[in-house]
Amino acid sequence: MSLRFGFDELTGRTWTRCPNKDVDGRPATDALASPASCPWTRGAENKMLLKMPQKLLKSANYIELGSYQHWPVLIPQNIRLYTYEQVPLFLKENPFITDGYRAHLPSKLCLRSIFMMSNETVNIWSHLLGFLLFFYLGVNDVTSTLPASGAKREDYVIYAIGLFCFQVCMLCSVGYHLFACHRSEKTSRRWLALDYAGISVGILGCYVPGIFYAFYCNAFWRQLYLLTVLSLILAVFCAQVHPRYLSNDWRHIRVAIFCSVAGISVIPACHWVGVNGGFTCEVVQLFLPRVIVMYLIAGSAFLFYVTKIPERYFPGQLNYLGASHQVWHILVVVMFYWWHQTAVHMMQFRHSQPCPALTSSS
Repeated sequence: MSLRFGFDELTGRTWTRCPNKDVDGRPATDALASPASCPWTRGAENKMLLKMPQKLLKSANYIELGSYQHWPVLIPQNIRLYTYEQVPLFLKENPFITDGYRAHLPSKLCLRSIFMMSNETVNIWSHLLGFLLFFYLGVNDVTSTLPASGAKREDYVIYAIGLFCFQVCMLCSVGYHLFACHRSEKTSRRWLALDYAGISVGILGCYVPGIFYAFYCNAFWRQLYLLTVLSLILAVFCAQVHPRYLSNDWRHIRVAIFCSVAGISVIPACHWVGVNGGFTCEVVQLFLPRVIVMYLIAGSAFLFYVTKIPERYFPGQLNYLGASHQVWHILVVVMFYWWHQTAVHMMQFRHSQPCPALTSSS
């Protein structure tokens, strides 16, 4: 039998919803009522609920557990974890993660769950700490790194854009993994859309400093590539407006879109090698290995995300630690940090080695 109890803060009364099925040949009502007025719920549960102090009712959470054998469950100031089979359909993303799910929570309890152990804890804290890392790097760049490198105003703008994009990506990810368990599917989907938007912003944060310093001596190609990337990111934002964009049917399309936006970076990378005279050029020899490492980190992160390895081979054993999405999160932070440091080295090189045109003109 599936019942649901709760406390109405406006009226100060306890309510129950009668089971939506026939009992003894009589159709059950589906309206809210007091526990005693529901003809098929008079029993130990009603007596317990009616005798319960109102103060305790206000501080407790009531969750719908269906045919759960220990129903009803009253959890004062706590949050129950569910198995994969018990959570709503919109939370069933990875069948190899079998336990540790939060569900049916209001916003306040979603926030409180940040301090409890669940299968989302590592996902939340990895990017929350990532946000703090990039915030620290931003402060350090403005106060130390950039002034010591003789940076110009445009350098400050470029680094501010890059690190701001990384921080937005981190916060959007934290928000989704924190509020995905919201009792409203609509709210959960909104946070999912924000998470995807954050990924796009993070990709933009990689492109901006990379293209700016790669084509530092060629204003035409620098502006062309930056405008192209910005147009692609805006196109992804427009695609998110489609009503089926967040559906499971479009899962592979979403992956393909983000892969395309990130993979197009190979074009300006190859162009950069050609413009500088090939692999024998000093700047190419210095920074091409760092670009390749960047691609290796990104590719590894993507493989973990898509294949759901290692939990695919150890279902139920990596629910809380070691799952593929957690590895994906950590690799994204590592990738952003690596690219930020690469941009710092490229900026220092450009300030120490003037562009060929400037050298000849002087």
